[in-house]
Amino acid sequence: MIRKLIACFTAVLLSCLSFSPAQAEPDYALEAVEIEQGVWVVEGSTANFSRENGGNIVNTAFIETGEGVVVIDTGPSRRYGEALRRLIEKTTREAITHVLLTHHHPDHVFGNQAFDFDFLYMLEASQELLRRDGEAFADNMYRLVGDWMRGTEIVIPEKLLQPGEWKVGERRLELLELSGHTGADLAIFDETSGVLFAADLVFHDRALTTPQSPGLEVWLADLERLEALPYRWLVPGHGAPGMGDAALQQTRDYLLWLDGALTRAASQGLSMTEAAAMEIPPRFDTLEGRRYELTRTVTHLYPAYEKAVLALLE
Repeated sequence: MIRKLIACFTAVLLSCLSFSPAQAEPDYALEAVEIEQGVWVVEGSTANFSRENGGNIVNTAFIETGEGVVVIDTGPSRRYGEALRRLIEKTTREAITHVLLTHHHPDHVFGNQAFDFDFLYMLEASQELLRRDGEAFADNMYRLVGDWMRGTEIVIPEKLLQPGEWKVGERRLELLELSGHTGADLAIFDETSGVLFAADLVFHDRALTTPQSPGLEVWLADLERLEALPYRWLVPGHGAPGMGDAALQQTRDYLLWLDGALTRAASQGLSMTEAAAMEIPPRFDTLEGRRYELTRTVTHLYPAYEKAVLALLE
């Protein structure tokens, strides 16, 4: 209901303003970078959702397989998904045959409308989470980014992914079902090129989004599984892709600090407000959104740390 009211208000406002057609139609201006032969990444901003960036804060990707293109995530809106599809069609002659969705967060799946419904794939647990949270996510996205979301509706894939090896054309993909970020997270390792698509299990120079994590210890265990893979390139869900494990190690370092800091704060009896205000080590100064995300983390996860301390005392 909120989403529809915002959409109506936006439409009325635009009709009253003297914008030219070019001004009235936001443009994501997406660009793809080929990091390995036939493996393309579309890098987003590390900022928060805003009306300036239209929610384009996510990395999406696509892979040529020789028998069709595999797309990884569809972006934050119908408009983004359509721009991504056009970019893929301009970049490669291969047709899109598979769209793999790493998890249910809106910046990764709200571009689904732009793609053939029969090509959309998702883990079953992620599908259930999208069905549960989708409407609330949509209302929030319309509020945060406004007209960029015009016409965006939730599309829940029916085709389900199973973890394990998946061969598409000339590519061998290993699908890993993990859970540290949302409780249902897909990582994709392209064995052929050595590129690991870690989705939001790895962030690079951007503070982690943790509110739906089942526990930071679960997330750390997921990183161990990813680290064991023989990857050469790592594409995080947010932040610049790179060769080697710098992004993974940065994510691990932050998670270890965060878990320890919340444990100490709870042991000292700090309030939620005091915990959210604690000092962040200077080595994390490069993480965009660090204070904002620490506040969100404390709001959602700190009660579990307080409960654990009380259980020990009892």
